[in-house]
Amino acid sequence: MDTSSYGLAKALVPKLPFMLKTAAFHSLWLSETSSKWDLKSELIIKTIRSFLHNSKPEPLSKIQHLGLRDPGVKGPMWISRVTMPAPEEDDVRQALFRAIDGLKEGGETYTAPELRSVGAEWTGYRAHVSASAPEPSITEEDKYTNLMKEVSSSVTILYLHGGAYYLMDPASHRVPCSHLAKKTKGRCFNVRYRLAPQNPFPAALLDALVAYLSLLHPPPGSLHDPVPASSIVFSGDSAGGGLSFSLVQTLLELQRQSPNQGPPKITWHGKQVSVPLPAGIAANSGWFDLTRCLPSLETNAKYDYLPPPSDSAHLKFPKCPIWPTDPPRGDVYTDTSALCHPLVSPMAAKSWEGAPPMWIECGEEMLTDENKVLAQRAASQGVSVVFEQYEAMPHCFSMLLVGLGGSKMAFESWTRFMAACVEGPESVRTTGRFVEAKTLRETEVDVTRVSDFEFEEILRRMKEARERRVVGDETEAKTMPKL
Repeated sequence: MDTSSYGLAKALVPKLPFMLKTAAFHSLWLSETSSKWDLKSELIIKTIRSFLHNSKPEPLSKIQHLGLRDPGVKGPMWISRVTMPAPEEDDVRQALFRAIDGLKEGGETYTAPELRSVGAEWTGYRAHVSASAPEPSITEEDKYTNLMKEVSSSVTILYLHGGAYYLMDPASHRVPCSHLAKKTKGRCFNVRYRLAPQNPFPAALLDALVAYLSLLHPPPGSLHDPVPASSIVFSGDSAGGGLSFSLVQTLLELQRQSPNQGPPKITWHGKQVSVPLPAGIAANSGWFDLTRCLPSLETNAKYDYLPPPSDSAHLKFPKCPIWPTDPPRGDVYTDTSALCHPLVSPMAAKSWEGAPPMWIECGEEMLTDENKVLAQRAASQGVSVVFEQYEAMPHCFSMLLVGLGGSKMAFESWTRFMAACVEGPESVRTTGRFVEAKTLRETEVDVTRVSDFEFEEILRRMKEARERRVVGDETEAKTMPKL
């Protein structure tokens, strides 16, 4: 995929007849989505879908390489690149393994990752510059100093990017993170966690835990001062949303295992430190079920651009330097035996009691069911949950359809929630709303009854889907654009 303007234009030229037909059908009200989408949305969603659906999978190594291209830094954002060194002690790694083992049901296997330094980008809003302003040629420390001069809130967002656990990078999410920083008047700590398939579960989760500890208790040489947990909100989109919830579930399990049921203690860079829960957690179209077992994956496909399992479950990624793995693995992110583990698929978590406030937002997309299930379970267990669904909107629509009324509404809600968790946590209450397409008319929904599925049925469906993957009835291939 050539992501330059020339490359994108070259890829779109063969699509012009399709795009003209799409525009004509929309204008004549012959499209089934004409009443829900404006013309621009229809063209964007259906053009992306045309690249994704029924396409032969590209090699994983090629797709991953293209997704890691750095677009550079320009315009109203501060980016300060940092590396958080791994501690000499192995305690944080062992703590994660205890959490994983404590949530096992038996039979799950995983690859124990090494403890490594974790890269990240401090991201903030840079005021009073043009959209084409180049990145200043100053040190990373000076960039951070300038970033902090424009921060007027204590909100610190630990951000985990999306990309199905094998794609993307903090560089690909600089623009949305700078917008989050602007809206909250705070800053983002955008984490460069290790990607699958080279680094399967729980490598990304270990990196996320190291990143959180680094915020709370800065390693020697860090640019930042200690950040209290009460100022930190975990957030992410898609897989990053799922990883954010897995990180919270990890902390909850360690807390359940601690002698006094309080914040666990971990030896970290020569000191024993406390690891409390963050102020909140927010997921934009979170991916909470890696078994892909619920009906919205098919029934909502008409509103999404991602290919449903019926289009992709039979496909296999071609051989390349990073796939298949050695020994072979049935899932890009994890051993298939662990697909139902709550730290892989947070939808399977039995308890969210004691979790910080949650913001869960989705469209009428393929992942809608799993977002509803998690929101309902957490709210029913006493967690403050803000749940929002936007009619006829696709996966991560607020980051894709920038400028759309519903996207602006969702983004405002996202940042308002995170600011409230830090600046007025007592104001965060369980609420739910369904937002109609185009009119943006709101209907209140009961979050404790937003899903039609009983939890035991969910677990049964997940286990059945896992078994299909284990025996090879379904393969692992999320098709990507052939550009």
